[in-house]
Amino acid sequence: METAENSRIAVVTGAGSGIGRAVALELMRAGWSVALAGRRTGTLEETAGLAPEGASASVAVRTDVSRPEDVAALFAATVDRFGRVDLLFNNAGTFGPGGVPVEELSYDAWRHVVDTNLNGAFLCAQAAFRQMKEQDPRGGRIINNGSVSAHTPRPHSVAYTATKHALTGLTKSLSLDGRPYGIAVGQIDIGNAATDMTERMRGGVLQANGSVTPEPVMDVADVARTVRHMAELPLEANVQFATVLATTMPYVGRG
Repeated sequence: METAENSRIAVVTGAGSGIGRAVALELMRAGWSVALAGRRTGTLEETAGLAPEGASASVAVRTDVSRPEDVAALFAATVDRFGRVDLLFNNAGTFGPGGVPVEELSYDAWRHVVDTNLNGAFLCAQAAFRQMKEQDPRGGRIINNGSVSAHTPRPHSVAYTATKHALTGLTKSLSLDGRPYGIAVGQIDIGNAATDMTERMRGGVLQANGSVTPEPVMDVADVARTVRHMAELPLEANVQFATVLATTMPYVGRG
Protein backbone atom coordinates (compact mmCIF):
# COMPACT_ATOMS: atom_id res chain seq x y z
CA MET A 1 0.00 0.00 0.00
CA GLU A 2 1.40 3.37 -1.04
CA THR A 3 -0.16 6.14 0.99
CA ALA A 4 1.24 9.42 2.18
CA GLU A 5 -0.01 11.54 5.04
CA ASN A 6 -2.82 13.85 3.87
CA SER A 7 -2.79 12.30 0.39
CA ARG A 8 -6.02 12.34 -1.61
CA ILE A 9 -7.03 9.35 -3.70
CA ALA A 10 -9.15 9.52 -6.86
CA VAL A 11 -10.66 6.98 -9.22
CA VAL A 12 -11.13 8.35 -12.75
CA THR A 13 -13.03 6.23 -15.26
CA GLY A 14 -12.54 6.73 -18.97
CA ALA A 15 -9.04 7.93 -18.12
CA GLY A 16 -7.41 6.77 -21.34
CA SER A 17 -8.45 9.77 -23.44
CA GLY A 18 -10.36 13.02 -23.64
CA ILE A 19 -11.94 14.51 -20.56
CA GLY A 20 -10.93 11.60 -18.32
CA ARG A 21 -7.28 11.94 -19.28
CA ALA A 22 -7.32 15.72 -18.79
CA VAL A 23 -8.93 15.42 -15.35
CA ALA A 24 -6.59 12.65 -14.24
CA LEU A 25 -3.53 14.69 -15.21
CA GLU A 26 -4.90 17.82 -13.53
CA LEU A 27 -5.46 15.89 -10.30
CA MET A 28 -2.01 14.29 -10.39
CA ARG A 29 -0.39 17.68 -10.91
CA ALA A 30 -2.33 18.90 -7.85
CA GLY A 31 -1.04 16.10 -5.62
CA TRP A 32 -3.79 13.50 -5.96
CA SER A 33 -2.94 9.84 -6.39
CA VAL A 34 -5.13 8.47 -9.16
CA ALA A 35 -6.44 5.08 -10.22
CA LEU A 36 -6.78 5.28 -13.99
CA ALA A 37 -9.65 3.12 -15.24
CA GLY A 38 -10.52 2.29 -18.85
CA ARG A 39 -10.97 -0.51 -21.32
CA ARG A 40 -7.50 -0.30 -22.89
CA THR A 41 -4.39 -0.69 -20.76
CA GLY A 42 -2.19 0.94 -23.41
CA THR A 43 -4.05 4.25 -23.38
CA LEU A 44 -4.14 4.26 -19.58
CA GLU A 45 -0.38 3.84 -19.52
CA GLU A 46 -0.10 6.69 -22.03
CA THR A 47 -2.06 8.89 -19.64
CA ALA A 48 0.25 7.95 -16.77
CA GLY A 49 3.26 8.71 -18.95
CA LEU A 50 1.99 12.24 -19.66
CA ALA A 51 2.11 13.21 -15.99
CA PRO A 52 4.85 15.78 -15.35
CA GLU A 53 7.88 15.00 -13.22
CA GLY A 54 6.97 15.23 -9.56
CA ALA A 55 3.29 14.42 -10.09
CA SER A 56 1.59 12.06 -7.67
CA ALA A 57 1.40 8.32 -8.19
CA SER A 58 -1.06 6.52 -10.42
CA VAL A 59 -2.11 2.96 -11.15
CA ALA A 60 -3.70 1.74 -14.39
CA VAL A 61 -6.56 -0.74 -13.98
CA ARG A 62 -8.19 -2.18 -17.08
CA THR A 63 -11.93 -1.82 -16.46
CA ASP A 64 -15.15 -2.29 -18.38
CA VAL A 65 -17.51 -0.30 -16.17
CA SER A 66 -20.53 -2.25 -17.42
CA ARG A 67 -19.16 -5.43 -15.79
CA PRO A 68 -19.74 -5.65 -12.01
CA GLU A 69 -16.69 -7.87 -11.52
CA ASP A 70 -14.44 -5.33 -13.27
CA VAL A 71 -15.75 -2.50 -11.12
CA ALA A 72 -15.22 -4.51 -7.93
CA ALA A 73 -11.66 -5.29 -9.04
CA LEU A 74 -11.01 -1.60 -9.79
CA PHE A 75 -11.93 -0.45 -6.31
CA ALA A 76 -10.12 -3.37 -4.68
CA ALA A 77 -6.95 -2.50 -6.62
CA THR A 78 -7.28 1.18 -5.66
CA VAL A 79 -7.67 0.45 -1.95
CA ASP A 80 -4.90 -2.13 -2.04
CA ARG A 81 -2.53 0.39 -3.62
CA PHE A 82 -3.56 3.62 -1.91
CA GLY A 83 -5.63 2.68 1.14
CA ARG A 84 -8.86 4.59 0.52
CA VAL A 85 -11.00 6.45 -2.07
CA ASP A 86 -11.68 10.17 -1.67
CA LEU A 87 -13.06 10.91 -5.13
CA LEU A 88 -14.78 9.08 -7.96
CA PHE A 89 -14.98 10.94 -11.26
CA ASN A 90 -17.68 8.92 -13.02
CA ASN A 91 -16.69 9.79 -16.57
CA ALA A 92 -16.73 6.68 -18.78
CA GLY A 93 -19.27 7.02 -21.55
CA THR A 94 -20.11 6.53 -25.20
CA PHE A 95 -22.29 8.44 -27.65
CA GLY A 96 -23.21 5.36 -29.63
CA PRO A 97 -23.84 5.33 -33.37
CA GLY A 98 -24.19 8.90 -34.59
CA GLY A 99 -26.86 10.14 -36.93
CA VAL A 100 -29.15 7.11 -36.57
CA PRO A 101 -32.88 7.89 -36.45
CA VAL A 102 -34.71 6.39 -33.49
CA GLU A 103 -36.66 3.96 -35.65
CA GLU A 104 -33.41 2.54 -37.03
CA LEU A 105 -31.44 2.29 -33.80
CA SER A 106 -30.73 -1.34 -32.98
CA TYR A 107 -31.48 -2.68 -29.53
CA ASP A 108 -27.86 -3.81 -29.19
CA ALA A 109 -26.66 -0.24 -29.83
CA TRP A 110 -29.20 1.15 -27.32
CA ARG A 111 -28.18 -1.45 -24.74
CA HIS A 112 -24.47 -0.71 -25.16
CA VAL A 113 -24.98 3.01 -24.47
CA VAL A 114 -27.21 2.29 -21.46
CA ASP A 115 -24.80 -0.31 -20.07
CA THR A 116 -21.84 2.06 -20.33
CA ASN A 117 -23.30 5.46 -19.49
CA LEU A 118 -25.92 4.56 -16.88
CA ASN A 119 -25.30 1.06 -15.54
CA GLY A 120 -21.56 1.70 -15.44
CA ALA A 121 -22.04 4.96 -13.55
CA PHE A 122 -24.30 3.20 -11.05
CA LEU A 123 -21.89 0.30 -10.50
CA CYS A 124 -18.96 2.64 -9.89
CA ALA A 125 -20.99 4.87 -7.57
CA GLN A 126 -22.21 1.84 -5.65
CA ALA A 127 -18.65 0.58 -5.18
CA ALA A 128 -17.53 4.05 -4.11
CA PHE A 129 -20.39 4.27 -1.58
CA ARG A 130 -19.41 0.94 -0.06
CA GLN A 131 -15.80 2.01 0.35
CA MET A 132 -16.48 5.57 1.50
CA LYS A 133 -18.95 4.43 4.18
CA GLU A 134 -16.46 2.02 5.74
CA GLN A 135 -13.14 3.85 5.51
CA ASP A 136 -11.62 5.97 8.26
CA PRO A 137 -12.05 8.90 8.07
CA ARG A 138 -15.42 8.20 6.49
CA GLY A 139 -16.80 9.94 3.42
CA GLY A 140 -15.72 11.17 0.02
CA ARG A 141 -17.02 12.75 -3.16
CA ILE A 142 -18.53 11.53 -6.42
CA ILE A 143 -18.66 13.73 -9.51
CA ASN A 144 -20.75 12.42 -12.41
CA ASN A 145 -20.08 13.56 -15.97
CA GLY A 146 -23.51 14.54 -17.20
CA SER A 147 -23.24 16.60 -20.43
CA VAL A 148 -25.47 19.40 -21.69
CA SER A 149 -27.43 16.48 -23.17
CA ALA A 150 -28.68 15.98 -19.61
CA HIS A 151 -30.73 19.13 -20.33
CA THR A 152 -31.49 19.15 -24.05
CA PRO A 153 -30.96 16.70 -26.92
CA ARG A 154 -29.26 16.80 -30.26
CA PRO A 155 -31.02 15.26 -33.25
CA HIS A 156 -30.66 11.47 -33.47
CA SER A 157 -29.22 11.04 -29.97
CA VAL A 158 -31.98 9.19 -28.15
CA ALA A 159 -29.80 6.66 -26.31
CA TYR A 160 -27.13 9.16 -25.24
CA THR A 161 -29.68 11.79 -24.20
CA ALA A 162 -31.81 9.31 -22.26
CA THR A 163 -28.81 8.08 -20.27
CA LYS A 164 -27.58 11.58 -19.53
CA HIS A 165 -31.03 12.64 -18.28
CA ALA A 166 -31.00 9.51 -16.13
CA LEU A 167 -27.61 10.50 -14.71
CA THR A 168 -29.18 13.66 -13.31
CA GLY A 169 -31.64 11.51 -11.36
CA LEU A 170 -28.79 9.26 -10.25
CA THR A 171 -26.83 12.29 -9.06
CA LYS A 172 -29.74 13.68 -7.04
CA SER A 173 -30.56 10.33 -5.45
CA LEU A 174 -26.93 9.59 -4.58
CA SER A 175 -26.53 13.07 -3.14
CA LEU A 176 -29.46 12.51 -0.82
CA ASP A 177 -28.44 8.99 0.17
CA GLY A 178 -24.85 10.07 0.80
CA ARG A 179 -25.68 12.73 3.39
CA PRO A 180 -25.52 10.49 6.48
CA TYR A 181 -22.09 9.19 5.50
CA GLY A 182 -20.25 12.35 4.50
CA ILE A 183 -20.48 11.48 0.79
CA ALA A 184 -20.98 14.54 -1.41
CA VAL A 185 -22.28 13.96 -4.94
CA GLY A 186 -22.40 16.45 -7.80
CA GLN A 187 -22.55 16.58 -11.58
CA ILE A 188 -20.66 18.46 -14.27
CA ASP A 189 -22.49 19.08 -17.54
CA ILE A 190 -20.02 19.72 -20.34
CA GLY A 191 -20.65 21.25 -23.75
CA ASN A 192 -18.17 20.95 -26.61
CA ALA A 193 -14.84 20.37 -24.89
CA ALA A 194 -12.13 19.82 -27.51
CA THR A 195 -11.43 16.06 -27.54
CA ASP A 196 -11.30 13.33 -30.18
CA MET A 197 -14.98 12.66 -29.47
CA THR A 198 -15.95 16.24 -30.40
CA GLU A 199 -13.58 16.74 -33.33
CA ARG A 200 -16.54 16.46 -35.70
CA MET A 201 -17.98 19.67 -34.21
CA ARG A 202 -15.45 21.74 -36.14
CA GLY A 203 -16.56 20.27 -39.46
CA GLY A 204 -20.25 20.72 -38.88
CA VAL A 205 -22.96 18.82 -37.02
CA LEU A 206 -26.68 18.44 -37.55
CA GLN A 207 -28.81 21.10 -35.88
CA ALA A 208 -32.47 20.94 -34.85
CA ASN A 209 -33.52 22.99 -37.92
CA GLY A 210 -31.91 20.47 -40.27
CA SER A 211 -28.85 22.54 -41.11
CA VAL A 212 -25.29 21.27 -40.68
CA THR A 213 -23.23 23.89 -38.86
CA PRO A 214 -19.72 23.97 -37.36
CA GLU A 215 -19.76 24.52 -33.60
CA PRO A 216 -17.18 26.19 -31.35
CA VAL A 217 -15.26 24.14 -28.80
CA MET A 218 -13.39 24.98 -25.61
CA ASP A 219 -10.11 23.77 -24.18
CA VAL A 220 -10.57 20.51 -22.27
CA ALA A 221 -8.18 21.91 -19.64
CA ASP A 222 -10.93 24.30 -18.57
CA VAL A 223 -13.14 21.31 -17.80
CA ALA A 224 -10.35 19.64 -15.84
CA ARG A 225 -9.82 22.73 -13.70
CA THR A 226 -13.54 22.88 -12.96
CA VAL A 227 -13.60 19.24 -11.85
CA ARG A 228 -10.58 19.86 -9.65
CA HIS A 229 -12.33 22.83 -8.02
CA MET A 230 -15.38 20.69 -7.30
CA ALA A 231 -13.20 17.87 -5.99
CA GLU A 232 -11.17 20.02 -3.62
CA LEU A 233 -14.05 21.64 -1.77
CA PRO A 234 -14.42 20.50 1.84
CA LEU A 235 -17.08 17.83 2.21
CA GLU A 236 -19.26 20.37 4.01
CA ALA A 237 -19.68 22.15 0.64
CA ASN A 238 -20.81 20.75 -2.69
CA VAL A 239 -21.27 21.93 -6.25
CA GLN A 240 -24.50 20.08 -6.98
CA PHE A 241 -24.55 20.92 -10.70
CA ALA A 242 -22.08 22.84 -12.85
CA THR A 243 -22.45 23.58 -16.56
CA VAL A 244 -19.24 24.32 -18.46
CA LEU A 245 -19.53 24.95 -22.18
CA ALA A 246 -18.04 26.72 -25.15
CA THR A 247 -19.49 30.20 -24.71
CA THR A 248 -21.10 30.53 -28.14
CA MET A 249 -22.19 26.95 -28.78
CA PRO A 250 -25.84 26.61 -29.87
CA TYR A 251 -27.34 25.70 -26.52
CA VAL A 252 -28.73 28.70 -24.66
CA GLY A 253 -31.80 30.25 -26.25
CA ARG A 254 -32.37 29.53 -29.92
CA GLY A 255 -28.77 28.95 -30.98
